[in-house]
Amino acid sequence: MDLKTKIGGGVIAAAVGLVAAWEGRSLVAYVDPVGIPTICEGYTHGVKMGDVATPERCDALTEQEVRKALSVVDGSTPRQLPDGVRVALASFVYNVGAGAYGGSTLVRKLKAGDLVGACRELPRWSYAGGKKLRGLERRRQAEMQICLSGLR
Repeated sequence: MDLKTKIGGGVIAAAVGLVAAWEGRSLVAYVDPVGIPTICEGYTHGVKMGDVATPERCDALTEQEVRKALSVVDGSTPRQLPDGVRVALASFVYNVGAGAYGGSTLVRKLKAGDLVGACRELPRWSYAGGKKLRGLERRRQAEMQICLSGLR
């Protein structure tokens, strides 16, 4: 395994760990705070109430979605971002989706090279269904700290 693969794998592992810490895991489908059927660590694509997953399936889905989120982050700016920024923003994209991320002030600041400003946008994303959620506030603070730590 070459160094780039090891480093990339480290970013993915760190992002999976961050996502898992904040999403929690449910092997049985449930309705999230905005009414979307969800399973595993916040996975929503095609989920129906009554669905059940194995821990192995959840691991695979979470890694698959983190890889997609990281790809969105990496594709959103022409420059290579520090690993801490990539980890934090992959967790963020996993949670809010590529569409919300792509049209955000955060991405505009990222593209302009204002990485600190981009990281500091994260706490603004603490709402779901129009309501401020304490869990999202805490998650965004953690993501911001990781994002900023990548800049020191």
